[in-house]
Formats: sequence, C-alpha cells, structure tokens
Amino acid sequence: MIKIAFFDAKDYDRDSFIRANEAGKYDIRYLETKLSKDTCRLAEGCDVVCVFVNDDVNGAVIDELVQMNVKLIALRCAGYNNVDIEHAYERIHIVRVPAYSPYAVAEHAMALLLTSIRRIHKSYIRTRDFNFSLNGLTGFDLHGKTVGVVGTGKIGRVFIDICRGFGMNVIAYDKFPAQDSQIEYVSVDELWERSDIISFHCPLTDENHHIVNKDSIAKMKKGVVLINTSRGGLIDTESLVEGIKERKIGAACLDVYEEESNVFFHDYSGHIVDDDTLARLISMPNVIVTSHQAFLTNEALSNIAETTLSNIEEFFSLGYCQNEVCYKCPKVGGCPQGHNGKCF
Repeated sequence: MIKIAFFDAKDYDRDSFIRANEAGKYDIRYLETKLSKDTCRLAEGCDVVCVFVNDDVNGAVIDELVQMNVKLIALRCAGYNNVDIEHAYERIHIVRVPAYSPYAVAEHAMALLLTSIRRIHKSYIRTRDFNFSLNGLTGFDLHGKTVGVVGTGKIGRVFIDICRGFGMNVIAYDKFPAQDSQIEYVSVDELWERSDIISFHCPLTDENHHIVNKDSIAKMKKGVVLINTSRGGLIDTESLVEGIKERKIGAACLDVYEEESNVFFHDYSGHIVDDDTLARLISMPNVIVTSHQAFLTNEALSNIAETTLSNIEEFFSLGYCQNEVCYKCPKVGGCPQGHNGKCF
C-alpha cells in the first residue's frame, strides 16, 4: 500500500480525500503542520508527500525527503512557486493538479469585484445593526467598463466569459496568447493604461514577480480596481499600499498576499498579528482580503482529491505521470518527455 504524508491538512482536505480514498487504496497520514526543514522528518517511512501552496519545499527539504527515500512530491494545487523545482530535478519527481475548477476561482474574483464596487460588505454590516442608510454606498456599473486580464489560461478565460456577460470590454495580456480565442491581446503597458479593472490569473514566475510595482501603478488609470486571486508575489505590497494612500488605486480585492504563508489558513482572531502591512491593508475601507479561499468549493475539493490520488496511482503503476512538472517543462524545447514519460 502506498503511504502518503499529507502536510498542512485541514478539515475540508481530510473530508475530500477520505471520500476519494473510500476504497482504502492509500495509507494517508494527515498532518496539521506545514512541510518545512523542521517537519519533513514526519514523512519518514512514506512513499509520497502531499503538499499545498504554503508548504516550503526548498532544496534542504528536498534533500531530506530524498534521504528518507520519499519518491514523489504530490502538489494538490496548480502552482508550484513554493517548490525548488530546479533543485528537485534528477532527485525527486513532482506532480501537480493543473486544473481543478477554473469556475471556482473566476467566480470568486467576480464576487470580490462586485462586493467591493457595490459596497455589499459595508451594507451587510450596517443592516445587521438596523442601519438602512445609503450614504457612502454609491458604486458604479460594470457594463461598458474595460477590464484587463493578465493571464488567459483556463481560469482567465472563464473570468473573461463572466465579464463579457456583464457587458464589459475585455483586453488581455499573456506571454503565450490563446490561439483563435477572439481575445484582444495588448502589451502589458497598454493594459495598465486602458483598464478600469485589472484581474490577475497567471502563475508566479521570476519574470512576473512584482509585476505590479511603483512604476506600473504610475501607468494605471486613477481609481483602477485590482483583483488578485493568483499569487501574492505578483503585487509589491508596499507599492500597493502607497498607491491606495495616494488615491491612485481605487480598490484592491485580494485573495492572496505576499507574506501569507504564516497567516492564511489559521485563526488569529484572538491574537495580535505582527504583520503591520497586512494590518494596514485590512484596515483600509477600499480593500477586501479573503484568505486564499477562491478554490474552496465542493467541486474543486473533489477534483483536487481525485486528481492528486490519480497522479500518485499513475506514477507508481506506469512509472510516469502526465501531470509531472520539472524546471525544464516551461521552457521551449526544454523537457524532452512531452508528458509521455518521466521528466528524468
């Protein structure tokens, strides 16, 4: 029986994986702690470690896993910026869930946008106190506004469809444009300049780290609304705060945050959080922060569990997995296997 060390396990994770493992094919050891150099010994005796977005799979962790004869790192997410995939090459194989529910993330992005611009969160709090005043709740129509979408993968294209349903004008930037998509692609600078709303739906790479910074914010329209449901590192948080203070950025809708790994997914309601930048963001009336919950639907959780276990089954039964990823995969002509064999 394949043994799996399941790090950063939450109740919803357990429930979905218990259902997916109903036949009992896998011996899953659920661990509440995140994977790190200090905790990786908990995987001793296991064949697989299963990790999520805030587990730290750095070179030292990888070396420790290899020493313990762990054969596979199974990501239960699409992104892998928290994994040192170059160090892992020729040491340990990595698989991921490339798509679980693009609708979940795209719909959450739109929910954040609507909540922000129509002041629904403020109205909810008021009416709970029987305050039915409309002062300060004026929003604006989405119809006719220009939305810039950064990243046109599955999630980005679903978000574009939703925006078109509202009668919005859509422009997009992607390093690899979708062919025959009828999407109007523009340069990233033109997207900054023309967009009333900008939404991010791309993976985090060295190239686009802090793509939103002091210089790019200066090119944006006054009052622009930013939505980020991808990765926190796309936005330089200090520049975001300054842009909001200077009234350049009209609103920010964030489901991710640069320094989220030690905060998100935990209950700190009874504690003082020592992240002053996050505290400042949350205190701003035109900022909405949710705790990386865009993926959190029943459908997505079910797909994540089924695909993760399917990846593990495929790897150990066939000797390779179509959802394997390595540092050469994103490079043109880089990885030779074409996902019909092991990356190395």
